[in-house]
Amino acid sequence: MQVSQKCLYALRAIFELAKRKDEGPTKIAEVAEAQAIPQRFLEGILSQLKQAGFVESHRGSNPGYILIRSPDDLAVGEIIEFVEGPIGPTACLIGKSNVNECPLRSQCIFMGMWEEIHNVISDVYNRTTISDLVRRENEQAPPCKAKE
Repeated sequence: MQVSQKCLYALRAIFELAKRKDEGPTKIAEVAEAQAIPQRFLEGILSQLKQAGFVESHRGSNPGYILIRSPDDLAVGEIIEFVEGPIGPTACLIGKSNVNECPLRSQCIFMGMWEEIHNVISDVYNRTTISDLVRRENEQAPPCKAKE
């Protein structure tokens, strides 16, 4: 399963807001710059994330967006499923195709393998929280610089 660019942007936006959760609202331009997201795409993505209850927008003297879900309880899988829909390696597994399209559906030798792949991918996405990602970034050693 390949994650779309829109989904990557949504994940990176949520990630950036989680990193700044104690700083108050964050301006769209700041999120866009920090996460290398084109601002015009980010505006639409944040609007959708707001409608879904992931973020909240603030106006007034300190405008911007904040993450309203706890990063500890927000799984990467929730965001991916919101943006992409059901996670699965094949359309027939997640019900996106017409079952009658495949004459081998009832005895498909591949179905067990597709289900196994689906379960592994879903497990990783659903047990990885946004806090886990923030923690990983904080634990990373600074990049190695070659001696000059």
